[in-house]
Amino acid sequence: MVNILLVDDESYVTGSLALTIPWEQLHIQQVYRADSVDQALELMNQHEIDIVVTDIRMPDRDGLELLGEISHQWPEVRTMVLTGHSDFEYAQKAIRLKAGDYILKPVDDEQFIKSVHIAVQALEEERGQLDRYNQLSYRRQSELELLREGLLSDLMLGREPGERELLNRLENYEVMLRPGDAVRMLFVPASPSLRGMEESEARLLEYAAANIAAEVLDQQRPLWSGRAPHNGLIMLWRNDEQETRQNEQLLESFVDNANRYLKLQLNVYISEMIVFPDGLASAYRQLLRFAQGSSASAESRIHYVQPQHYTLERPTINKYMEPLYRPPTLIHLLESGQWDTAREKLNGVLDSLESLPLTHEQLYEVYLAVSNALVYMAHHHGHMLLANDSGGLDPFAAQHITGSLERLRSWCMDVLTRMEGQRSSSVEPSRSRIVKQVQEIVASHLAQDVSVKNIADRVFLHPVYLSKIYKAETGEGLGDYIIRIRMEKALYLLKHTNHKIYEITAELGYQNPQYFSKLFKKHYGMTPNEFRDR
Repeated sequence: MVNILLVDDESYVTGSLALTIPWEQLHIQQVYRADSVDQALELMNQHEIDIVVTDIRMPDRDGLELLGEISHQWPEVRTMVLTGHSDFEYAQKAIRLKAGDYILKPVDDEQFIKSVHIAVQALEEERGQLDRYNQLSYRRQSELELLREGLLSDLMLGREPGERELLNRLENYEVMLRPGDAVRMLFVPASPSLRGMEESEARLLEYAAANIAAEVLDQQRPLWSGRAPHNGLIMLWRNDEQETRQNEQLLESFVDNANRYLKLQLNVYISEMIVFPDGLASAYRQLLRFAQGSSASAESRIHYVQPQHYTLERPTINKYMEPLYRPPTLIHLLESGQWDTAREKLNGVLDSLESLPLTHEQLYEVYLAVSNALVYMAHHHGHMLLANDSGGLDPFAAQHITGSLERLRSWCMDVLTRMEGQRSSSVEPSRSRIVKQVQEIVASHLAQDVSVKNIADRVFLHPVYLSKIYKAETGEGLGDYIIRIRMEKALYLLKHTNHKIYEITAELGYQNPQYFSKLFKKHYGMTPNEFRDR
């Protein structure tokens, strides 16, 4: 709705307009009146005014002065002037001061209504454009975060794109780092406090922790953060080695704030300075090993991982593990459906390791390579890997799996077989399951946040990709489906209950009864009250 201010030293003019004009039909919510420029300015400072209609000739200060003040202080306010035939020169000046229209005295109601209607329409269109811009900006920011996180995860897993592609993606994703930059990697494992939580709640807390880190650490230093492939957070921090003490204080502040505001007990593992992006995958594996080992002091929350802390692999071990990372990688083989070649690669590595005195660390490295590839495949193709793997990607199950070479081999082959079965099956049943899952989420969370983005987070898909799947499967847009289900429930509640409109609004997950009424009328051609009174 819109508020209007009428300004004229002849109070009968504004009084007559206030009483005779059908303001509600013009979407005018409140009509204010003033008989001087000073009083008008006082009202504008006290209230939100959208349109000002002012006389030009007034004692002391005239309407042109008021227009000048409005143009300077409230440039978004629409203005119109009242003028007589003899004041046409003033009207020209008013137009130069960005007055939207001028109305001749004595005021003709029809002409006045037409002028105000045009101003209101322009305001509503402008607000609609602003709302659409804000929605697009939010959507773009959300998609940028997903893209940045996806690229960071790929780099952690050793999937580096070509140099030109990497530069383009860094620039398009608004990441401030460039190849060759020296950075430190910060690994924050998932807090024990998150165990047992719903996935959405745990992700929200991790997102909040990342925001705290950005506020505390990003002081003139590019900070790129995202979820680690094996849970927890990864942050790339470009800092000055001469400021070690200050860096420690910043990190302690981050951990303290996460504990104080989020009740999360965090540990931070920090790599040496590495070259971006070449050193990322290696540094990630090293930090992950160290975090899961027994070397970290239980008393400290900030751990600088030095070369002497790394598990040193003998040259023979390195030689036998190297095929695991030699192109084509496991991810490339799985993406292209070369399942037998993937098995041969894994069995070749495992066979070569049989005669060596292995430690848990080497077995765990093979486990990570396989699970990295499988997590990537699951997330990019909509598979429910965790549900079908019987806990194989659970950190506690991982300890058992990597306890011996035979158990690890059995797990690798079993998971590859499961994934091959999923990929070989028809895409249609998978999409149908997604649609059914979406519909179940909408039905059970109608009074909560059932936005497309929230649903996409629950089914672990990108919002744009989920919308395309749903549209292709049902012929109806996901957003349209959510509105339709809400409107159908609204119809039922209006017809079969005595709930008040604001109560129904809340039950449907809307915050504003006026917005709900507008949607209902758009959907059914009448307001909720009109439907109930019918």
